[in-house]
Amino acid sequence: MKARAGGTTAPGGPLLLGVRHHGPGSARAVLAALDAVRPAAVLVEGPPEGDALLPLAAHSRMRPPVALLAHAVDDPGHAAFWPLADFSPEWVAIRWALEHGVPVRFVDLPAAHSLALKEQREDGQEEGRGIDPIGILAGTAGYDDPERWWEDVVEHRAEDGRPADPCAPFTALAEAMTALREAYGDGGHPQDAVREACMRLQLRSARKEFGDDIAVVCGAWHVPALTARTTVAADRALLKGMPKVKTELTWVPWTHRRLSRYSGYGAGIDSPGWYGHLFGSPDRPVERWMTKVAGLLRATDRTVSSADVIEAVRLAGTLAALRGRPAVGLDEATDAVRAVMCEGSDVPLALVRDRLVVGEVLGEVPDTAPAVPLQRDLDRQQRTLRLRPEAEKRELELDLRKDTDAARSRLLHRLRLIGVHWGEPAAGRGSTGTFRESWRLRWEPELFVRTAEAGVWGTTVLGAATARAESDAVSASSLAEVTALGEQCLLAGLPEALPVVMRALADRAALDADVGHLADALPALARSLRYGDVRSTDTLALGEVAVGIAERVCVSLPPACTGLDADAAGEAQRRVDGVHIAIGLLAGASGADGLPERWAGVLHKLSARDSVAGVIRGRATRLLLDDGRLSAGEAARLMGLALSPGTAPADAAAWIEGFVGGAAGGGLLLVHDERLLGLVDTWLTGIPADTFAGVLPLVRRTFSAYEPGVRRTLGELVRRGTGPGAAREKSVPGAPGFGEGLDEERADLVVPVVRLLLGITTPSEQAVAG
Repeated sequence: MKARAGGTTAPGGPLLLGVRHHGPGSARAVLAALDAVRPAAVLVEGPPEGDALLPLAAHSRMRPPVALLAHAVDDPGHAAFWPLADFSPEWVAIRWALEHGVPVRFVDLPAAHSLALKEQREDGQEEGRGIDPIGILAGTAGYDDPERWWEDVVEHRAEDGRPADPCAPFTALAEAMTALREAYGDGGHPQDAVREACMRLQLRSARKEFGDDIAVVCGAWHVPALTARTTVAADRALLKGMPKVKTELTWVPWTHRRLSRYSGYGAGIDSPGWYGHLFGSPDRPVERWMTKVAGLLRATDRTVSSADVIEAVRLAGTLAALRGRPAVGLDEATDAVRAVMCEGSDVPLALVRDRLVVGEVLGEVPDTAPAVPLQRDLDRQQRTLRLRPEAEKRELELDLRKDTDAARSRLLHRLRLIGVHWGEPAAGRGSTGTFRESWRLRWEPELFVRTAEAGVWGTTVLGAATARAESDAVSASSLAEVTALGEQCLLAGLPEALPVVMRALADRAALDADVGHLADALPALARSLRYGDVRSTDTLALGEVAVGIAERVCVSLPPACTGLDADAAGEAQRRVDGVHIAIGLLAGASGADGLPERWAGVLHKLSARDSVAGVIRGRATRLLLDDGRLSAGEAARLMGLALSPGTAPADAAAWIEGFVGGAAGGGLLLVHDERLLGLVDTWLTGIPADTFAGVLPLVRRTFSAYEPGVRRTLGELVRRGTGPGAAREKSVPGAPGFGEGLDEERADLVVPVVRLLLGITTPSEQAVAG
């Protein structure tokens, strides 16, 4: 087979335009070559099954970056992407052909074969690591950075410095690649031999149809193989017996971040945002770039003046000249931004890289693109609920009392249940009640694959989530899994799945005798009852199961909390906290009469047993005190016993951690209760020096969880004392830093202000308050 490797006057054969994928310089060069040659047909590297999708590239709603998505019909999760940006040479060639009415086709190994080969490699038949041809050429030219070499010789070729022949760069690059192929063979890419054989066969077929007036846009590495003299029989022999799977293809939106090699897709470029800027700004690109950077930094309240922009442009040009570069590259632009606009700091520079150098541009695909039914249903709901997918992370606050927000919540929960994690629950800024939810949304391109994969469960989001929940309930291996699933069903609004889950839950609970499993399951059940109330869901069966589990926990938990080591005790403390909250939520449920009192009895047992670990006894004491089921005097007595000299310092420290741990709000308790603070102070200062180092990490962990203001107040209270015995020396017992009694004169000064706040002041009091 005979072909041209570039040049408009070389005799015979198709015009081969070897490019680097996703390069603005290559894209402009391809456009110039096509305008000059005006071929009768254009062939582009890509899976041939995508030919039917190529006309969509001319659709008004098709906006790069986009990607061809191919997935196996029988296993939608087994997929591959072919991403394209507006600065990709392949995309430019496709758009040129469609705009000029020229036939355009993909030429490469069919996706049916490439997916099957990919599956083999994932099963252990891995390819060897190949060479980087661009890196070798850069090293030969004396560059230590392949990216910089490519920018200098291709991406930053000046408009007025281009040769008269627009195909000359491709000829030079083809010669270099030919030399590399002669030296390195397949370069450690044995798969390329099969791909290139397929390309040659497809190229022969196209020549029979269109003649030699054909342009082929492909990776520069493949050009020598396409010009090689081979026979049809030899090429077909390479393809004989190849594995194959049934596939489906479509267009999906892509992002600049996914074009970056940092994303894990290895698309081959570090700076898609920068390349997109170069392609879209053929005139004065540096000036326009610095203006973008200044706008971004100003949006973060950094002071960047017009003079700074001018100085950054000047400095970038000077750096390029000093470094012998033909034009300002990303390195020079970044160094100038750091020096002038960021005052030498890399912190704002990281923002520039994230938002501009890489970027968060999300493409768009028209509705007429093929999609699985589940994706269609999801698209419809996104439009109905005005919940548009976006590449950037954003916070979403929902008020479940509003119909639209409640529907949004159900959609997001249903998607999570089927494995499409578009949204993740987040800690909200507002109310923490059951009427509000906070989400962190971010649409990733691979979610299209997850949606296609979830299509096996149904054709709608509701149907798929219901089927998945029912299946998971039957196959769940633990009680906690079923209880969590029940909570998800209520959150997602799956009434048809709930009976199946409840039957599985009742069966699991009846057979599971492990109190740890029961205690782990109870909080989710209690939360589910709350969510059922908010969403007006019938949760009678769920409440009966929850109360039954709670009764069993009350009986079995005290024996399970004895004789535990430190790690097991910490886990048991977490379970005690969870059960305590759950029983509070179950109050009022059917059959829950007397349950809070029985739980209080359990806590009394835990707080008084010496065989129970100190962290559990301390937490049980604290929970009783907070609920008003233990007097302050009794709590002080229990603390005194736990901190007595006969108690090992490590055990006493564990009790303190359980009683005044940060999660329990113990800091404020010590601030407002002088007796407890005095006991802790006396114990802490009395720890022998030889054991203090062993106790310090535990004590520090406990107190470091307090808010800074609480720690500061405690420190001030202790500092104002005269030592551990100071409280005992006062006429009124108290902890160091506390007064001996109420100062009524000072208290009276506050009364007018309080009355003013309450709106019950007299004019004279208003004058005093003022």
